Amino acid sequence: MQAGSGMEGSGHIVKSYEQELRRLSDMIADMGGLVENEIALATEAMIERDTEAASRAIETDPKVDALEREIEQFVIRLLALRQPVADDLRKIVAALKITADLERIGDYAANVAKRSLVLAAHSLPLSLTGLAHMARMVQENVKTVIDAVGAVDAAKAIEVWRSDQAVDDIYNTIFRELITYMIEDPRNITPCTHLLFIAKNLERIGDHATNIAEKVHYVATGEALPESRPKGEDPYAPSTRPR
Repeated sequence: MQAGSGMEGSGHIVKSYEQELRRLSDMIADMGGLVENEIALATEAMIERDTEAASRAIETDPKVDALEREIEQFVIRLLALRQPVADDLRKIVAALKITADLERIGDYAANVAKRSLVLAAHSLPLSLTGLAHMARMVQENVKTVIDAVGAVDAAKAIEVWRSDQAVDDIYNTIFRELITYMIEDPRNITPCTHLLFIAKNLERIGDHATNIAEKVHYVATGEALPESRPKGEDPYAPSTRPR
């Protein structure tokens, strides 16, 4: 009888562990959904000059932060009590890192929304077509990579990883365009400065989506993607070219 009870107890533990892993996956999906919505609201605020959408995006960010803290505590408890190994350990540690990237994406989306509120009071010297295109690309990358997290899909992860180059190319084009407007007319400096920060925040969202893609690929295959991932030149970064 005692042996039977032990087996039942062991089965119960295994079942509970599987439920905990599913719970972790669900929490990451919830956080991803919040972040997706925050980016969508921030994009709408920027393109439509919609102050209500901007406010809703900003209000979403504390929820993202709270969920990150909840997931972090859950993961620490899981590591301490279950002492996972091999694939499970890789998944759980990756989950912790992925939530940190999602939290940063939420911060950048909130920053876009805040800049959009300021821009609503200014007349803009240029069309926002380029920024709108960049925002939609970044939004699509985040959606794809969150789907990749849920499905542990290495192919989708590589798709996002490769698309980072296109995001950077658009960013560099916008950067040069805004600098030109600022040089041509000093009255453009204030709105163009805010637009520069928005573009940089969108570019950083793209970078964090790529970070998540790298982690998903590692979880799925056990292999890291090359360090020399597709990247455009960052105008803010120090030049590495020989002088």
